[in-house]
Amino acid sequence: MTTAPAYPEFLTSSWAKNISLILLATAFCGMGVHHWIAPDLYMEAMPGYLPWHRALVYISGVAELIGGVGLIWVRTRKWAGWWLIALLLAVFPANIEMAVHSERFPDIPVWALWVRLPLQFVLGAWVWWASRPDAD
Repeated sequence: MTTAPAYPEFLTSSWAKNISLILLATAFCGMGVHHWIAPDLYMEAMPGYLPWHRALVYISGVAELIGGVGLIWVRTRKWAGWWLIALLLAVFPANIEMAVHSERFPDIPVWALWVRLPLQFVLGAWVWWASRPDAD
């Protein structure tokens, strides 16, 4: 005889992790959809040495959606965490491109483009923490 968990399968025993998972899943899914709604913004950030800019923008949007949805369920959460960390590293050159060529993004303050670079690693650490299994 098995007993039902004390909380639904998508929740953890930590309120901080639950809030983090909801925020992260929402953010990654939202950004993934945004890649499809406004691809030109992301294409402008693509480093010139990369091929197939539009395809890579759409692929990265799908990758964000997959990772965001994967954070929701316990069974896929750890995998999704590693997936999203790899994605954050993969898109880091585009963030550098935006900071170095800030004139292409006049609506974004230059300081924000530079602050975003180290925050990408903070975001990766947050994803790692939130996607780890509960200790209890």
